[in-house]
Amino acid sequence: MSAPGTEAAAPTANWPSAWLAGTTANSAGYRDAEVAHVAALAKLLTQAGAASDAVRLIDVREPDEYIGELGHIKGAALVPLATVEASAAAWPRDAMVVLVCRSGGRSGRAAASLRAMGFAHVVNMVGGMLAYNAAGLPITR
Repeated sequence: MSAPGTEAAAPTANWPSAWLAGTTANSAGYRDAEVAHVAALAKLLTQAGAASDAVRLIDVREPDEYIGELGHIKGAALVPLATVEASAAAWPRDAMVVLVCRSGGRSGRAAASLRAMGFAHVVNMVGGMLAYNAAGLPITR
């Protein structure tokens, strides 16, 4: 049984905002999401027709970490922390951006940077890939 709000139901027109409602506010202006909630999002994004520019799942680790021992979440784009601001310059500011790293620190810094750039819907995965792996959730290498 999934935690409330983490089920990967069929996407509807308002599913990104409905998913966002299951996150918690962070004092830095972005939102935090637990790993099970991000896993449900990843499942939605991999369903046929669900992926769009409305939601971006971004892994801010380095390339060797992305394919390394902890793996990555299926569907997550690799955008190392040092390149996030340059890459994000081309992203729509109203898109939801969900950020992942090893433990949550780098993705938290990236989340704060994106908020400062004017992104309205920024989410950090609490605990990073360490917590994701500890929860036994599926990874890709």
